[in-house]
Formats: sequence, C-alpha cells, structure tokens
Amino acid sequence: MPRPARAAEAAGTGRLPLEVADIFRAHGEAYRQGHALSAEQRKAMRDIEACRTEALGGHLDVYDVCDQCGYTEPSYNSCRNRHCPKCQSVAQHKWIEGRKARILPTHYFHVVFTIPAKLRAIAFWNAELVYALLFRTASETLLELSRDPHRLGAQPGITAVLHTWTRTLLLHPHLHCIVTGGGLTADGSRWIHAKRKYLFPVKVLSKLFRGKFLDGLVRAQRKGELRLVGRLSAGTFERLIDALYEQDWVVYAKRAFLGPEHVFEYLGRYTHRVGISNQRLLAMDDRGITFVTRDNQTVTLPPEKFIQRFLLHVLPKGFVKIRHYGLLSSSYAKTRLETARALLPPAPPAKSASEAVGDDTGALTEPDREQARHCPVCKVGRMIRMVGPFPMLPASASVVISLGSGP
Repeated sequence: MPRPARAAEAAGTGRLPLEVADIFRAHGEAYRQGHALSAEQRKAMRDIEACRTEALGGHLDVYDVCDQCGYTEPSYNSCRNRHCPKCQSVAQHKWIEGRKARILPTHYFHVVFTIPAKLRAIAFWNAELVYALLFRTASETLLELSRDPHRLGAQPGITAVLHTWTRTLLLHPHLHCIVTGGGLTADGSRWIHAKRKYLFPVKVLSKLFRGKFLDGLVRAQRKGELRLVGRLSAGTFERLIDALYEQDWVVYAKRAFLGPEHVFEYLGRYTHRVGISNQRLLAMDDRGITFVTRDNQTVTLPPEKFIQRFLLHVLPKGFVKIRHYGLLSSSYAKTRLETARALLPPAPPAKSASEAVGDDTGALTEPDREQARHCPVCKVGRMIRMVGPFPMLPASASVVISLGSGP
C-alpha cells in the first residue's frame, strides 16, 4: 500500500507541509495553559517552536538563495534540543562518525528488551527510575549470560538505545541493544566467536531479565523510592509483581548483521530517533492531527491528545538515552577494546555513514538536502545553501535580514 501523499509533495514544492513545530505554535499555548508540565516538557515545546526561526538568530555567513529568482534569507539557528525532529539528523551523523573507532570488525546482534504494558503506569510516574533500571537490568542480563562458560565465556561489547514510544505515540518503554557476536576472554588472550544464528536462547534472556527487573523494582519500592499513584498502593503493587512473575516478558532477538558496515546503517536509524518525525505528519485540520502509523495506516488525534502523547517521550533532564557496556564502555576504550581489535581480522573499509557531518550553526547537512524546500516566493526555484559574507543585493531583490541576537 503506497504511503498517503501530502499536499505539498503532490504539488512538487518539496517542502514539508506540516511539522511538529507548526502544531505547537498553533495549539501549544492553549495546552500549556490547561496542563501541568515539567520544566523539561516546557523547554522542549519552546525549543521546537523556535527552531530555525528568527527567535534563535542566524548567521550572516550562512544563508539560502533561490536558484531562480534570487530571493535570499539567512540560515537560522537550530534549537539542538534532543526531542526536536529537525535537529536529530545533525546529531545523529556526528555521533555515528564519533563511534566508528569503537566498532569491532565482527558480526553483531540486535536484542530488544520490553517491559510489559502493566508497568507503563509505573513508568509514567517514575520515568527516570524505571528507564535507568531498564538499562541496568538488560545490560546485566547480557553480560551475565556472556560470562557463563557454558554459553560464551567472554565479555562482549554492547550499545543500548532507549525508545519509549509506539507508532501511535503511546508509552512503550523498550531498549534496543546492539551486541557484538562474540567477546574477549577474561585474560584477554582470545576472542571467542558467538554462533551466527543466535546469541542466547530468547526464553533464557526473558526470564533472567524479568527476575532482575522485578527485583530492582521491589527494592526501590521498599526503600520508598517508587511513586505509586491512583489504584496502585503497597498491596496492589505486591499483587502486580506476583502477576508479572507469571507473565512471559518480550525479549526479541534479531538475526546477526552481515558485518560492521551494516551496524552503521542500523545505528543511523535508531540512535537519535524521536517519537515522531515530521515526515510522518500528514495534516492539521478541523478533524485534528493526522499522521502515518504502521504499515502506512493513519490515525487522527485531537491537537490536545497529540501534544500530550508527544510530551510523554520527553526524557528527564540529563538522562542519557544511549549507553555502552562491556568492551564498548568508556573504561575499556583504550585497553580491552583495543586488545579485542588486535585479535580480530581487519574488516574491509566501510562506507561513510554521511558525506557531511554538519556544523554547530544549524545549517543543513547532506541528508537534510533531500528535504530542502523550494523558494517560498517564486514557488519554482530551490533554496541553495551558501557559505560566505551575506550578499549586498540590489534594492529590487527580495531579502530577509531579520537576525536575532542568537541563543
């Protein structure tokens, strides 16, 4: 089934007709007036609304020029908020380039750890605690099984990325783990290769993860660190834990990647993804906000509900959503990781994850240029990124030089 065409795409303008920023500008103030928001949620909304607008200022040495009519305008700064759909491509490509030195020349596995739906209310009220516990218990599960001499008997490298959403923006905390297909022995003398078809049995992963996570949750509740709201009291919490011990938890293990170059491609899709991209938005009208979900289906939500769901995925201040364990942890970057690399045969050169990494000015990178807009004046030409002194154009030219003071 083809993806529903958006008006601007059908018209060939090349400009996204709707962005999250447009929704926030139209309905954000009313939402803020009627809802209690955290400081992080308010900041995310403000930043997204202001991103690449006059409010954040611009640069006289970076500007856009229409290749047909000569219309010229400054390049405005990005907000660089990690929840902004427009800012993540730059951060993503920079991060991937920075991680290249730590990718080992071996096959990799993709393992996903998901907490049951019955825990989502607890996650909502205890986001930082639950998300940190998810990281800790998932990584401990993988490292413990890897150390077992009957399974691998070695230390792997792990990169874990937190996602909190479904395609309809509902709360769904889960952890994507990229795991090396093997590990370094404790004495550093050998690299032990894992099987190609699977890393560990899924049922073993699931039961060990379940036990560790629920034990951590119970310990937090006994210390008074867990906030129980609504129908959840101490008594109902204990019954919930008992029920969750009887439930099968979802741990999904994909087949191995073909090689390290495919890990780059995968990382580019997962590391800096936000709850919804601007490309998935279709319309904002009297019916509400319409966007694409799974299998090219669509859903329409009232603006208030859309904003509410989007803000579910604003992380606590300072919370790190990409973490590294085992050989890929910072403590082993100069030692055991290099020992492992020396024991592995070198991989063929991988293609660059990006021809351009981007800069701190908020300028578009190469991947962004596929979405580069057509001229808002003549509607025909394409706005081309230029670097250099802002041109002195004749008075007849259409120019916008409204530069703020910057962030």
